[in-house]
Amino acid sequence: MPVTDEMVCFSLYAATRATTQAYRTMLEPWGLTYPQYLVLVTLWVEGDQTVSTLGEHLQLDSGTLSPLLRRMEQADLVRRERRSSDERVVTVTTGERGRSIRAELADVPGRIAAGMGLTDAEAATDLIRTLQRLTETMHAVASPAATAPADH
Repeated sequence: MPVTDEMVCFSLYAATRATTQAYRTMLEPWGLTYPQYLVLVTLWVEGDQTVSTLGEHLQLDSGTLSPLLRRMEQADLVRRERRSSDERVVTVTTGERGRSIRAELADVPGRIAAGMGLTDAEAATDLIRTLQRLTETMHAVASPAATAPADH
């Protein structure tokens, strides 16, 4: 057995790659990437978002999010509009095509859950909580304060 099979980090990496590949395959007929799908799901469920709020929700920096939104706008998946009350704030809304494909993509979460063997909603919820806790604690470990050398 390869040593990587016994590493938690490798297991997470392999699971992430497999999940991303499954999403890529499922979203390909609509010409969507996984990050684009996440933007659409956020807008469908939570409504219009500012670019900064969307970036926080998706953990994407503006250098990644802005080109993503530009491509999505060109495909009429989203619209970006500057607020008249504050030109610095850009609101993202679902475009016509983004609204029209919602029903067609409704089965994607169920197909992903089934692929993960998560047919029970409670099991899925437990996994999500565990992964969120892991993400939070790993962010704390990776923070500059946590990685600074100790004073002698």
